[in-house]
Amino acid sequence: MEIIVVEKSPPLKGKIRVNGAKNSALPILAASLLGTEDIILEDVPKIKDVEIMCEVLRTLGAKVEILDEGIIKINAKNLDNYVTPYNLMNKMRASLLVMGPILARLGKAVCSQPGGCAIGTRPIDLHLKGFKALGAGVETEFGNINAHTDKLVGNKIYLDFPSVGATENIMMAATMAEGVTIIDNAAMEPEIVDLQNFLNKLGADIKGAGTSTIKIKGVKKLGGASHQIIPDRIEAGTFMVGAAITGGDVIVDNVITSHIKPVIAKLREVGVEVIENADSVRVIGTDKLKAIDVKTLPYPGFPTDMAAQFMALLTICEGSSVVIETVFENRFMHVDELKRMGADIKIDGKSAIVRGVDHLTGAPVKASDLRAGAALILAGMAADGTTEIENIHHIDRGYVDIEARLRSLGARVYRKTVE
Repeated sequence: MEIIVVEKSPPLKGKIRVNGAKNSALPILAASLLGTEDIILEDVPKIKDVEIMCEVLRTLGAKVEILDEGIIKINAKNLDNYVTPYNLMNKMRASLLVMGPILARLGKAVCSQPGGCAIGTRPIDLHLKGFKALGAGVETEFGNINAHTDKLVGNKIYLDFPSVGATENIMMAATMAEGVTIIDNAAMEPEIVDLQNFLNKLGADIKGAGTSTIKIKGVKKLGGASHQIIPDRIEAGTFMVGAAITGGDVIVDNVITSHIKPVIAKLREVGVEVIENADSVRVIGTDKLKAIDVKTLPYPGFPTDMAAQFMALLTICEGSSVVIETVFENRFMHVDELKRMGADIKIDGKSAIVRGVDHLTGAPVKASDLRAGAALILAGMAADGTTEIENIHHIDRGYVDIEARLRSLGARVYRKTVE
């Protein structure tokens, strides 16, 4: 079994480049199934979730080649399978995103209920509601979802919640639907814009991504294209909090600052200096961190994927902070692990009250999900002694060589195998 060991680290210093966004790469890989010519994707992060998605594409009949570090070539011209195996769906929730493209290409899509991080129920009803609105029949039985149609037809679809996954899946399914599809109350995340830009390069006709209304005019066929994945705003935020929690001075390169406005704003509230440049941010820490309140919201609000990392920082801020989670109901699974390290946190429904402590203490802990794992690494860097983190497969799902990259900034973080 592999674990990540974290020792109290000196202030992080240096420069680090952010990888392509996990939450953009996965839907774009899925969307590659819509194309019938060669597709080249650049800046694809080398993470476990991407590896699983590539295997999903191969299983469905697409040809997938790793050309170089971060460069993947896909050709789905001979797509011939509409069944996504349980063993792959169970590993990663984003596997569900292939349903829309397969339904559009083959008129059928079968998959099992998706797996992934246990951060909440994240029902897939909005995905299925969208498919039905486009004219598909959808049945769920024995843990499988079966969607089928003779022809997809455009429609007006209102999402009860601005779900990122549902917005993406419906967008992809509608690209070749007859007529016009309008998605109201759509998710507005930057990753949705990236998906729209990619699909339009393939020949789709989509407008409005980044707003709450997306309009898709169906086309007959999609081709090929080259596309560079946008920078990962959550990875950027994680490194920024790393600089703050250690009192460091770090330049985080390859960022789109407009994507991380809430993180920048909250770091400044805490007392950290953040200097914005054209495609980078410099984070300069302080020894006087102040308590603040954080409320997660769909984009452009504070991202739920940064809540755990920020809570790690708030554990050593002077005063009492409140973190309110409005997106997922199980986002506080890391709280007990932080408390093992000496944090003073109380849960009250969807709120966590965090009272700053003088210091954290290293302890054996377990990562309950991807972002919780990142939070424990951050806490470990600020904690006295040694922290040993188990279940690091969650961390590998979303971060590229995180321990080596943190070490490049001076962190004392490494991986080792234990019995």
